[in-house]
Amino acid sequence: MVEELVAAGVAVGCAGAVYVMVAARVVKQYERGVVLRLGKLQRSVRSPGFTMIVPFVDRLRKVNMQIVTMPVPAQDGITRDNVTVRVDAVIYFKVIDATEAVIQVEDYRFAVSQMAQTSLRSIIGKSDLDDLLSNREKLNQGLELMIDSPAVGWGVQIDRVEIKDVSLPETMKRSMARQAEADRERRARVINADAELQASKKLAEAAHQMSEEPAALQLRLLQTVVAVAAEKNSTLVLPFPVELLRFLERAQQAQQPAQQPAATGGEPPVTVAEAPAAVTESPVVALPDFGAPDPEAGERDAPGASKTGQD
Repeated sequence: MVEELVAAGVAVGCAGAVYVMVAARVVKQYERGVVLRLGKLQRSVRSPGFTMIVPFVDRLRKVNMQIVTMPVPAQDGITRDNVTVRVDAVIYFKVIDATEAVIQVEDYRFAVSQMAQTSLRSIIGKSDLDDLLSNREKLNQGLELMIDSPAVGWGVQIDRVEIKDVSLPETMKRSMARQAEADRERRARVINADAELQASKKLAEAAHQMSEEPAALQLRLLQTVVAVAAEKNSTLVLPFPVELLRFLERAQQAQQPAQQPAATGGEPPVTVAEAPAAVTESPVVALPDFGAPDPEAGERDAPGASKTGQD
């Protein structure tokens, strides 16, 4: 009798151990358990820790409640301004209702991925190229709203959506590079023109100040010479004062009326300053005019002249 009771107890213990092994489940901290009993949903969601189910009757599905990072495959599209681009993004989402994620959708991960791809293509078609390149925050918010609207019914919450990269054709890249270069050149020219305007104003003020003190121009010239000589150059070029040129020009204009001939056609009178120069260049002695020479007298005088020469 005792042996039968011991055997029965051992059998019950073994059966209980087998039942516990089959029915025991462990739900992790970041998971929630959804139980389907004979295909019917049990409203009570199993919390993290040790839990038991009815073997061969209940089915426990564990749902991950962590934030999932899912890359969205690159999508080709045409923007509103007819530019072909290739855009890829990344989406962050998590399950907030484990029951809805199991019952309402077959595979919530696949559903979110497909919704993200279609929404990304829709955003590309509604946006300009400049918005894709410089106004991504607004596009990210619009993309998040488009994905989050249907995902709420699946028990999924979209945490964040980010556009990672926008790929452009090579021809468009070259065009944008030329546009940026032209814009920078335009700004450089505007800055140079502004600098020239400011410099001209300062130079005008300096010239006005130097006009009151003529010695200031000579001092400025000497400062320039000192600055150039400090660089140890072998050649030094000195500017010629403009005032000296003007002085020479006025002196030449004053001498021209005195040098012009008189209106009667006679020779101009010789001034005191010009007389020594004329005598020095061509000394001429004036002789009295004895009239025209007689040819016969010349013949008569010829032998005498030769004789006199012989004597």
